[in-house]
Amino acid sequence: MSSLQEDMSNYKQLLEQYLQTKNEEILYRAEQFSKSSIQKNISPDEIVNVHYQAMLDLIPDLDDNVKDSFYFLIETMISYGLAYQEYQVLREKQLELKAEIDVAANMQNTLLQSHIPKNDGLDIGAKSIPAKQMNGDYYHFVQDPENNVGIAIADVIGKGVPAAFCMSMIKYAMESFPENRMYPKMILELLNRVVERNVEQGMFVTMFYGLYDVHDHHFYYASAGHEPGFIYRADKDEFEEIQAKGLLLGVEQEMRYKQYETPIGEDDFIVLLTDGVTECRQGDRFIEQEEVLDAIRSNRHLPANEIVDNVYKQFERLQGFELRDDFTLVIIKRNH
Repeated sequence: MSSLQEDMSNYKQLLEQYLQTKNEEILYRAEQFSKSSIQKNISPDEIVNVHYQAMLDLIPDLDDNVKDSFYFLIETMISYGLAYQEYQVLREKQLELKAEIDVAANMQNTLLQSHIPKNDGLDIGAKSIPAKQMNGDYYHFVQDPENNVGIAIADVIGKGVPAAFCMSMIKYAMESFPENRMYPKMILELLNRVVERNVEQGMFVTMFYGLYDVHDHHFYYASAGHEPGFIYRADKDEFEEIQAKGLLLGVEQEMRYKQYETPIGEDDFIVLLTDGVTECRQGDRFIEQEEVLDAIRSNRHLPANEIVDNVYKQFERLQGFELRDDFTLVIIKRNH
């Protein structure tokens, strides 16, 4: 007896017992039959056909309309079975892709990990949270032999795995630069050549690079089309926008960047961010820039790492705990 014939015989016995007794234990056995059918790759239309053949044996004078309805159901189940098989194939591929993305995300976390330098002259806080598994934002700290601190903050135009590996390339390019004092314009010009030569067409990178001189408390900076940051001026209790212009990395091979500098007074601090902070949304409403700055101001008395944590938590709540874009915020406070 073939496997299908054996299954048909078993199903017929179950059906006959149930029709006679209405015993719910038989329904449980029918559930087991369904699970067994899935393991044997028996399609839904075959199960319906088994039921139909069993009904013909049990009720020989079955009404013609009922017979026709079974024929209709069998044809319907054939289409359903094909569609379900396609769904299962797509689901398996989706699970495989998710597993690969999980691996890539873990690799990214390892590759892009940047330690905040310990520096007696500065209090630094930084937080970067991806909206999805892969982060299109990036920050990186460099400390030279004189304890001056360089900070890069970047955002790839384009998300997902390509953006993540683009950031990895930028990080390792930066780490190949000499550790002695390098000014922001030079850093951006070197990275621009790396991106222009190695990143696929249509993918660009915005970046802000700053160098904090801990000896004279001057901040040198340059921008490649990045979201403007701010400096909190304690004597005025107001934020001053960091004005810096420059073309995105990877657009023009021989791009020259302009460098700026500004003094940082006591109790002043620097705010660097990506557009995922300034373009937060509450429902259909974009959160105003002043709301972001007010949130930072209200936490200004705290250590830098607590400021970034509190600001992130506040705007995470406003967005219903679902980020719409990668969130990256860096605070650099001058210590007394």
